[in-house]
Parts: sequence; C-alpha cells; structure tokens
Amino acid sequence: MNAATSELTVKEAREMLRGAGLRSTTSRVAVLQHVAVAGKPLSHSDVAEVLVPEGFDKSTIYRCLVELADANILTRLEVGDHSWRFELRRGDHHEAGQHPHFMCVDCGKVTCLNGVEVKIVKTKGGAKEPLLGEVTEIFLKGRCLECGKA
Repeated sequence: MNAATSELTVKEAREMLRGAGLRSTTSRVAVLQHVAVAGKPLSHSDVAEVLVPEGFDKSTIYRCLVELADANILTRLEVGDHSWRFELRRGDHHEAGQHPHFMCVDCGKVTCLNGVEVKIVKTKGGAKEPLLGEVTEIFLKGRCLECGKA
C-alpha cells in the first residue's frame, strides 16, 4: 500500500478486520476497500453512492464506517457540516496527532494535506503557560483550486 491511495486486497482487509477483533463480513471488507482506494476522507453518502448499486444497504454501510472508526482502522473527521468523513489510518500519517485536512467552503470537497506540516508557535512576549492541550486535529477551510477560479 502506498501513502496516498492504495488498493486493499480482500485478504489484507480481512487481516485488518480480524486484527482489530472484528468479524470479516462482506460489507466491512467492501467498505474498507472502497475507503482505502479513495485516498481522501469520504462521507457516508460518498461510500453509499458507490456501494448501494452493488447491493449493499445504506444502514449497513453506515454501521460499518462507525465500527471501523471505533476499531481504529478508519479515522473519523468532523468538518462542521454535520456529516462525518472517514479515511483509512495509514501508520505515522495518522498517528502523529496533527493530520491536516482542507475543506472547500464552496463545493465541500475535503482533502488530506499530505506532506504539509502545521506548527503552532507562541509569538514573542506571549503567555508563558501552554497555548493548548493536545492537538488532535488540524482543519483548514478556504476555496479549492477549481472553485477559486470562478
């Protein structure tokens, strides 16, 4: 598997599920494979749009996404629009605590900012106490290249 997008074989998906203590169901494998190949955070609607026509139930897809996130196979991202996005956890990329994302305020597209490091530093003469506790999410909003051209 590479860091951006990765095809996940059925065997690899089953091993991940079993390693997390989950049963390897057809639905979980399909959801996991779809999220892995996306390479960006996906909403329930994004996943359902592809898997429902293949015979999977919307409710089952939702439960699978939540279970995979609860098992730390997927990362769940709240972007402020009342719709979680899910992405495959990929080693250090998601373990560091500061995994930046970008959301377009016009089209709503959410992307990972791979290779971007965000540092929070105090300004000179700032408070002596720590600014924040543990940072668990970095989230930037703006206009994507496509929407910014309009």
